[in-house]
Amino acid sequence: MELLNYDVLKKSGYQGYILENAPEKVMQFGEGNFLRAFVDYFFDIANEKAGWNGKAALVQPIAMGLTELINRQEGLYTLYLRGRENGQKVDDKRVISSVSRCMNPYGEWDKVLELAVSDDLEIIVSNTTEAGIVHDTESTFDQVPPITFPAKLTRVLYERFKAGKPGIIMLSCELIDNNGKELLKCVHQYIDDWKLPEDFRRWIDEENIFCSTLVDRIVPGRIRDQEEVKRLNEINGYEDPLTDVGEIFGIWVIEGPASLEDRLPFKKAGVPVIVVPDVTPYKKRKVRILNGAHTGFVPGAYLAGFDIVRECMENETILNYMNKMLYEEVIPTLPLDKDDCRQFAAAVQDRFNNPFVNHELMSITLNSTSKWRARNMPTFLDYVQEKGSLPACLTTSFAAYAAFYSNDVQALTEQGLVCRRPKGNEYTISDDRKVLEFFYNHKDDSEEALMHALMSCTDFWGQDLTEVPGFEAEAVRILKQIRTEGVLAAYKAAL
Repeated sequence: MELLNYDVLKKSGYQGYILENAPEKVMQFGEGNFLRAFVDYFFDIANEKAGWNGKAALVQPIAMGLTELINRQEGLYTLYLRGRENGQKVDDKRVISSVSRCMNPYGEWDKVLELAVSDDLEIIVSNTTEAGIVHDTESTFDQVPPITFPAKLTRVLYERFKAGKPGIIMLSCELIDNNGKELLKCVHQYIDDWKLPEDFRRWIDEENIFCSTLVDRIVPGRIRDQEEVKRLNEINGYEDPLTDVGEIFGIWVIEGPASLEDRLPFKKAGVPVIVVPDVTPYKKRKVRILNGAHTGFVPGAYLAGFDIVRECMENETILNYMNKMLYEEVIPTLPLDKDDCRQFAAAVQDRFNNPFVNHELMSITLNSTSKWRARNMPTFLDYVQEKGSLPACLTTSFAAYAAFYSNDVQALTEQGLVCRRPKGNEYTISDDRKVLEFFYNHKDDSEEALMHALMSCTDFWGQDLTEVPGFEAEAVRILKQIRTEGVLAAYKAAL
């Protein structure tokens, strides 16, 4: 069976909307499952419903990625959106044609800079994970390419400035607070580091719009059941290793001036993308409830022998643990309408229990260190400050995170830190190299030594967590319980 491309798609008899040729109006840093099931889907709908007539050229953010495969398929891929909508099961298939190509900046930096000065370019989108928006003084102007994403972006925008082109709309999708503002701050730091002209700084501030955004769609990504893959290939009439799967629910909240609605194609297309003056309330609700729930129970649940999110929702202990964390620890600390938060939390359980999506726990554990800091630590600290005591479930989640990263460590490889489940399989943890090296170097520590070193590592947490009264001792106690009795016993004890 042939690999998906435009000719193969025509021969397959596909009857859906397809746009083969259009100007590249978007530069997108990130080619992974999430952006392709979310941002590129919305652009595709905008082409069909609003006559936007635009394509996204993707930039692979790290050295390893999907560039070659995306280009072999001419940017095409199949997207399935599955879930429940108005009480009904939904299983929608759409071939996405809003992507033109993908570039690997580690071998094609010249192509990225060429696109930077294009008259067609209007928007830059990014999702480089929570660890992506960082300032690193080792990133230099002349590197091919610069190391960090903000450094790459600064160079892209400088080339555009030198060419006398208009500014762009920057839509940052990383799951950190004020992602657009933090990205702009990094750009300013590189302007200082590289001693770039003040005219460029003014152009950045006056001609470009850096938008903080909130993204909300669960995207488990590719289909791993080979029998289902074979069945879908037969139905579709082509092979598509880039097939993506997301839930039907999705909303994109963009912070910016009201005039932005007219510059972006989404309102006219009728998709759930809204422009608001302040994204903070939406982001806090989503990051602390939805994402916080994931990071709060997933590492421990994986150690307990679970593999997908839906299985966890079918386990009474994990479900009760998650709900107590949300309703008794997270929601009380949010300065938002409590009824609205409770409705959002109630929807989380349904979304996690999506019968169509096998959302693998290991995919959620990517970069769990920065995720716990961004998603769970703010709630933890707010709770301690407001209540004067430790939140039982969030304290347990930190201990479970430490257990996940330190359980029977086997090796540190280029792929990540190799650990072993209790009486089970090996698993490989993906995170920042400094994090992986930390846990490997402390693999023989006692629970007390490991927890003290971990909590006092200010590089990870931005502060010394041993200074939180009682936290270190309680986390040590729970870590010991996890290692002797198992995660489920620790989760049950937190209820």
